Amino acid sequence: MKGKYLIGAFLMALIGAAVALFAYTSIVEKPAAVIVHDSARAEMPDPQAFLTSFQMQEGQVDFAFAAEQTVHAVVHVRTKSVVQQPDNPVLEWYFGDRYNNRPREALGFGSGVIISADGYIITNNHVIEDADNIVVKLNDNRLFDAELVGRDPNTDIALLKIQANDLAYLKYGDSEKLKIGQWVLAVGNPFNLTSTVTAGIVSAKGRSLDLLNTDYKIESFIQTDAALNMGNSGGALVDTKGLLVGITSAIYSPSGAYSGNSFAIPVSIVKKVVDDLRQFGEVQRAIIGVNILDVTPEDAKKLNLKDVSGARITRVIEGGSADDANLKEDDIIVEFNGVPVSSVAELQEQIGKQRPGDKASVTFFRDGKENTVPLTMKNVSGTTAMVKPGMGAGVVFGARLESLGQTDRRLYNVENGVKITELNDGVFKDMGLKKGTVITAINGKNVNNSEEVKQAVNNSEKSLKSIEGVTSDGRSFTYRFGY
Repeated sequence: MKGKYLIGAFLMALIGAAVALFAYTSIVEKPAAVIVHDSARAEMPDPQAFLTSFQMQEGQVDFAFAAEQTVHAVVHVRTKSVVQQPDNPVLEWYFGDRYNNRPREALGFGSGVIISADGYIITNNHVIEDADNIVVKLNDNRLFDAELVGRDPNTDIALLKIQANDLAYLKYGDSEKLKIGQWVLAVGNPFNLTSTVTAGIVSAKGRSLDLLNTDYKIESFIQTDAALNMGNSGGALVDTKGLLVGITSAIYSPSGAYSGNSFAIPVSIVKKVVDDLRQFGEVQRAIIGVNILDVTPEDAKKLNLKDVSGARITRVIEGGSADDANLKEDDIIVEFNGVPVSSVAELQEQIGKQRPGDKASVTFFRDGKENTVPLTMKNVSGTTAMVKPGMGAGVVFGARLESLGQTDRRLYNVENGVKITELNDGVFKDMGLKKGTVITAINGKNVNNSEEVKQAVNNSEKSLKSIEGVTSDGRSFTYRFGY
């Protein structure tokens, strides 16, 4: 009896081994068939989601490729400027003649992106602002003096040129096709070492942070969680193909160090500004002639809107493009050239791609009805002509004027004013005013931006009767004419 049991156990083991061997062979030789069959019977992830996950594990979505395409096209930017210190009675009392209010050398640094083999480089305006000398260090440690081709405070973009050839450079991508959650890489050279790469996802688009203190500012940032630090400004934001989709510009942090929120200027704006600077030497700013605000829940309820979305017109400028197209106060703009816009920032981004004389269309809600009208873009002077160098947005009588931020107000001890950031031929230069001078009043009227300066003199040099302000070294002045 015992022998029969042994024979039965042996036969059962033999049959089990055969079944196991068959199953193992089937799995090894036909894994796809097993996955397909199992997916029909068991609870599996969505097929497309499973495929994407499998590809990433196999290295099909590879940051190394994008990084390799980018690092050699990102540079370190060093700046040097001479600044005149404002009068400081305390330091003069302590140090006497040794203080002497002497000019001091200020150093700055940031990053930049090469966009052509012959040495055109994009960086931020705030990186090179007020610089007397700009030096670029490539990723291979070569140094070049850089020429400032042009800059645009309204978008925080500047264009440099170095004398070099056969450089690695980045091609433009399409920032408008970026999706929330998409992987991006931030590449900068913040510490004068070599290019540094960090990765993150697109957290949001169309962010407005109110960072720029200019009259015609355009803020529509791409927000990411890629790690940025001081000195990353002007670096590249690229997609996983290594294409440029943005220029990194700011971090949002209470300490000044990375804390999870980084912001980049979309390449849709960057490309337009760079093309203008290369072709015209001045950004061709197009406007539609309105004041606008984001739609609020109160607006939506009052105007019977379905969604709390769009840009509400609060004022229509007489003679502007919107006025010509018969747009009115409280119209809600929801599309520009067929592109949906849910906020002021998104509308500014679309307008920022236009030049004076371009044709466009605006879709808006009025009295609960949707309407679309054509319009012709105009420049800041109210014409469709291209502006000449030194005559663009914020330029009055040859001087580029920028509104004062809180730092400048404290530094110059003023409550209002505009600062001369560029000075070309014109009445201000003839008067002996210098770059860095703050103008607080024109013809007895306080001014806060370039438009108020124009209004104070009726846009005519002949109407200029008096100027009040503060020099770059902190001395107050008043000039009067024709009395």
